[in-house]
Amino acid sequence: MDYMLLIIEPTGQRATRNRAEGEQAYARMRAFADELAAEGKLKAVESLASPQQATRVQVRDGRRQMLDGPFAEAKEFVGGFFLVDCASAAEALLLAERCPAAQWATVEVRPVAPCFDESVG
Repeated sequence: MDYMLLIIEPTGQRATRNRAEGEQAYARMRAFADELAAEGKLKAVESLASPQQATRVQVRDGRRQMLDGPFAEAKEFVGGFFLVDCASAAEALLLAERCPAAQWATVEVRPVAPCFDESVG
């Protein structure tokens, strides 16, 4: 079964790192991705830009609404993700625990499922 490991970062945390620290954190995450790939678990991985570079889009009554980031009062944001193939939720949780980002952010584990599947919430 597929699981998303969502990296939930505190807003502003990236700005506290100098370039070398940011590059080191990124290298640790890439090494973790390489480990998952070698284990045959990794399906996709990406780092995401900060909310300052994001745009939210909604369509209501046929009208498009757009809001450029950053977004008001956001205390955290999705900074990236790993899409992994695991035999169980327990295995996905173990991978999340191994993720370097668990040391400076939160790793949210969520099964991939259709939005109408009530068994997953």
